[in-house]
Amino acid sequence: QVQLVESGGGLVQPGGSLRLSCSASGSISSINDMGWYRQPPGKTRELVATITSGGRTKYAESVKGRFTISRDNAKNTVYLQMNSLKPEDTAVYYCNFEAWYADYWGKGTQVTVSS
Repeated sequence: QVQLVESGGGLVQPGGSLRLSCSASGSISSINDMGWYRQPPGKTRELVATITSGGRTKYAESVKGRFTISRDNAKNTVYLQMNSLKPEDTAVYYCNFEAWYADYWGKGTQVTVSS
């Protein structure tokens, strides 16, 4: 059974940086899009960034220029480098892998930006 496991969340001061990672355990192949989503307290889940198998990226307007998504296809891993973090970036961050046959989600990792 495939599971996605996120890591790298935590508490950081405004202006700081964090790097999230998400890896798949179990047999998985032919992943098309990989992405990061987040759910701020009291709000619905929203897209942060996605990356296609060919490396094309898409970002939410609120994170453009501050966050960078990347992937390692050989390792079935996606990363999210987050710089210049703001208190409004506080949320549970979820990774997502889309294949033609299934859609996988991680359980989430908490990111808190606070002084």
